[in-house]
Amino acid sequence: MSEATSQKIPVTVLTGYLGAGKTTLLNRILSENHGKKYAVIVNEFGEIGIDNDLIIGADEEVFEMNNGCICCTVRGDLVRIMDGLMKRKGKFDAIIVETTGLADPAPVAQTFFVDEDVQKNARLDAVVTVADAKWLSDRLKDAPEAKNQIAFADVIVLNKTDLVSKGELAEVEARIRGINPYAKLHRTERCSVALADVLDRGAFDLDRILDIEPDFLQADDHDHDHDHHHHGHDHHHHDHGLKHYHDEDMQSLSLKTDKPLDPNVFMPWLQNLVQVEGGKILRSKGILAFHDDDDRYVFQGVHMMLEGNHQRKWQEGEKRESRLVFIGRELPEEAIRKGFESCIVS
Repeated sequence: MSEATSQKIPVTVLTGYLGAGKTTLLNRILSENHGKKYAVIVNEFGEIGIDNDLIIGADEEVFEMNNGCICCTVRGDLVRIMDGLMKRKGKFDAIIVETTGLADPAPVAQTFFVDEDVQKNARLDAVVTVADAKWLSDRLKDAPEAKNQIAFADVIVLNKTDLVSKGELAEVEARIRGINPYAKLHRTERCSVALADVLDRGAFDLDRILDIEPDFLQADDHDHDHDHHHHGHDHHHHDHGLKHYHDEDMQSLSLKTDKPLDPNVFMPWLQNLVQVEGGKILRSKGILAFHDDDDRYVFQGVHMMLEGNHQRKWQEGEKRESRLVFIGRELPEEAIRKGFESCIVS
């Protein structure tokens, strides 16, 4: 990783519909003995119900916990709070920003692309969505925000799995995959997920996300014998008779090539694409192999905003290929594919 990136504080945006279990997860971060210093920015303290025994000091809107974490509210502008946190002594290992249950996480995520001071000091690490296994299917029908939260996620904590049958769980997972095939999925009860699985994932776990080819979602039954490099618990998508949901409203598109890209064509193409189609593109991310460049270039985007940098050298024996992912509504798929192909060095 480049010097610059590794010194930036990773920021996790935590989202999830009301009642899904975000508070449980936040309380664990603020009370567990994890030996790290996290700053947690929440909407309202009242919602969290912080355990008073764990608070060692409070100044105005900032509570300091006995495990070294601090907690503050988004009263004003997120940028102002971030600036304040950066100035505090004893820098943090990570910052967690909770978004309100009814909101789209986009504006919060975009803060980390827009403000120069914030960008100097912090990097958007991952969007984590907590979803309720029992109620998610209903929410996806009646609440567009719930769908956005799933589409936006890099990590999905599917919580309250003890309250549903195996069949219901398979169904809700298939729905999630129909919207977002790339997120890392953890099944939990009472949000008991290892904090390392949620925090500091490092550049969106890009390497792993892009290993998962989303074709397996549309895979026919005769297609089971070859391994799609599934990671973790993803393998049981191949259960026979499992419905594969295709979400009419959301699409994802993945592109790859093992031929080098021309940065002078690719960068303007990508910038123009998100400028023109950014309203439709919720998330974009990629690892790029540029012509005559020994470094991997990694980028990520939220709507029109993009950020990217040279991450590290391509390693000996590593396959130099470029891989991109777009998630959005009504994606102009054909145009994106053609545009991408025009960036390949012939």
